[in-house]
Amino acid sequence: PEEVDKLVTLLAIEPEDHVLDCACGPGRHSLELARRGFQVTGIDRTLSYLSSARQRAIAEGLTAEFFLEDIRHFSRPNAFAAAISMYTSFGYFDDPAENRQVLLNLYQSLKDGGVLLLELSGKEIIARDFQTRDWLERDGVFMLEERTVVADWTRMENRWIVVNQGEINEFRITHWLYSAGELKALLSECGFQRIAIYGDLAGAAYDQEAKRLVAVGYK
Repeated sequence: PEEVDKLVTLLAIEPEDHVLDCACGPGRHSLELARRGFQVTGIDRTLSYLSSARQRAIAEGLTAEFFLEDIRHFSRPNAFAAAISMYTSFGYFDDPAENRQVLLNLYQSLKDGGVLLLELSGKEIIARDFQTRDWLERDGVFMLEERTVVADWTRMENRWIVVNQGEINEFRITHWLYSAGELKALLSECGFQRIAIYGDLAGAAYDQEAKRLVAVGYK
């Protein structure tokens, strides 16, 4: 709810506006937006997340729809007042042209005057706070994370090990690292205008105290 409070204010969107949540996961932000009267479409590649989000939307009687989609191909021209991509959900395709295509799809899917918000961990923040390894524990589940910067600080390789009741699962994920300037230039190349960069969802400056890289661009 706190994050949605901030992004609604930052984007100046109004209830009943149609919002696209790109890589919505289990619908944390989608469902909260729907509770506030927004029309919401969530897309993701993970069916179990979408099923959970749909069930919660139905149980609460919310105006929200969720679709299994590949964000490289999804486009609904001139349909949305706003689109959001939260928690570093952008930049996972090996080919940079495919990441660019995602932004082109989002641009096409916005109405004239529509707004896109990307919220991710910026390269400057990662460099400032970098840790090779850390771990966390929640409800008896342990997660170990190992990170390696590669390709001249353009990409990050992540190795996650999850230990749950003696069962061990390992995942490897690689994503691109974007500085504020690089992301702003990419958005501009894809047609976005009036691009603003912030250090958090409250609209703080992107400076040495920044917590996240938040990019807002208008069609």
